[in-house]
Amino acid sequence: MKVAIMSPVAWRTPPVKYGPWELVASNIAEGLIEKKVDVTLFATGNSITKGRLKFVTQEGYAENPEIDSKVWECLHISNLMEQADEFDIIHNHFDFLPLTYSRLITTPMLTTIHGFSSQGIIPVYKKYNSDNHYVSISNADRSTELDYLATIYNGINTNDFTFRENPKDYLLFFGRIHPEKGTYEAIQIAKKSGRKLIISGLIQDQNYFENKVKPCVNNDDIVYAGNSGPEERDKLLGEAYALLHPISFNEPFGLSVAESMMCGTPVIAFNLGSMPELIRDGETGFLVHTVEEAAEAVGRIKTIDRYKCREWALSNFSRETMAQAYLQAYGQILKLQQE
Repeated sequence: MKVAIMSPVAWRTPPVKYGPWELVASNIAEGLIEKKVDVTLFATGNSITKGRLKFVTQEGYAENPEIDSKVWECLHISNLMEQADEFDIIHNHFDFLPLTYSRLITTPMLTTIHGFSSQGIIPVYKKYNSDNHYVSISNADRSTELDYLATIYNGINTNDFTFRENPKDYLLFFGRIHPEKGTYEAIQIAKKSGRKLIISGLIQDQNYFENKVKPCVNNDDIVYAGNSGPEERDKLLGEAYALLHPISFNEPFGLSVAESMMCGTPVIAFNLGSMPELIRDGETGFLVHTVEEAAEAVGRIKTIDRYKCREWALSNFSRETMAQAYLQAYGQILKLQQE
């Protein structure tokens, strides 16, 4: 089976630091390669893969401000589509735009929908639903207007995350610094629970950071550690007493939640979106609704078995599990193609 994986070209695949879609695309590509699948990754030229790499731009547009995102996205997508007949299946991680090529090629396409940036993009998915196959990354993140082939949870490379039985005493916020991610709420939770908070993540909303987050940072009990790469991420997540995830939106998945549990670190999250699917309440963390409930939950973290967090993550969110599920999805698609 020859599979083309189309990654976005905002960041390198896998990303140096931030880049969740690129990270998942990489994990799928490498997971399939481990299963002896013939994989070609369409990504930036500085991407890393054990498969074949094809590219039109050396760097991602989020890494180089001189790159026009629309121009190089178009060139990137067309580069794959003009070679479509070389593959048995195309696996799209590039949102809705590649769907507009799908009736111009004969190779079947599977699109992993990593979330809906707005309801305004759904008409594209609806138009091409009958010609394509969609996978959701959680049951919570499904549109009632679309048909899906399966739900397949994002998988992570277990070798990148170290289990740590004995954590330190700090709480951790790890993710985009943006109002919907709840960085300021995490600060409030830490203060109410009397614990140190380390914040790590890409500053996505500069005004929010300057006005709500930065005034609280004192490098004592509230620390901003910057946008951490893989090694620092593993250390921060593994040594944390708990990960705080006080989101205010229906998050499609939440990679940091799975990564935290892979290290054995429990998660306290607001009960929205996919969180009830990722977290076993009372076993791998706590699902709460308010800052006050979250602060109270910090006091119960010792009741969580860190080994169980690791076991849960290994069973549900490993790269191997994800790759196997996608292989089954590919098989379904190719069988339908033959009928």
